[in-house]
Amino acid sequence: MTDAGDDVEKTWCISEVDIFRDLSEAEMDAIAAAAPMKTYSAGELLHSPAQPSEVLFILKRGRVRIFRVSADGRALTCAIISPGTIFGEMALLGQRMYDNFAEALDEVTVCVMSRADVRRFLLSDARISARITEILGRRLADLEQRLSDTVFKSVPQRIATTLLTLAAENRPRVLGARSPQIALTHQQIAALAGTSRETTTKVLREFAGQGLIRLARGRIAVLDPERLKDHAG
Repeated sequence: MTDAGDDVEKTWCISEVDIFRDLSEAEMDAIAAAAPMKTYSAGELLHSPAQPSEVLFILKRGRVRIFRVSADGRALTCAIISPGTIFGEMALLGQRMYDNFAEALDEVTVCVMSRADVRRFLLSDARISARITEILGRRLADLEQRLSDTVFKSVPQRIATTLLTLAAENRPRVLGARSPQIALTHQQIAALAGTSRETTTKVLREFAGQGLIRLARGRIAVLDPERLKDHAG
């Protein structure tokens, strides 16, 4: 883990995060001064139950996996956090990590806020606190949907649903651009779908054989999302 950036970089970290979208430059400067940027390498833990700390992370770059470890030692993924949102342990916001781990899926840049700074800069601003409530509520709904999928859907359906969810987050913004690219390994897809890597690889190869996706090392291209929806149930 390394400290990152100068004053310009700090403000840049704040300015492109959605919950701060209509703050003035002076307001962003104040928050940036209180939220130092840190970078984490892929595979590095930002939070673990063994080393709890009450800090709020604002994710600027990269993706973070929130997961827990079951009694039999399996890693069960609860969420994939994308840039522009928040996570961490912060009782003031009702945001708890419980026994969850937070792991960098690739190189990650975050701004880190203490309890005092969350109270001073976030809870004191009605605009920001309302957006935080919305984000946390949406994440709870996403988790409930994921748990529902785990109970009621077959493994191929869960994998198809996972691919569609990830593809939506990586949809090209330019008309005619290439297919959505998912930069996750088969093991990471398996963790999200709640199954084994071997089963995931078998299902992904079947999807590829049907022309639904294209497989490459550490990357999956979704070629036919409409047909993949049929497999998602």
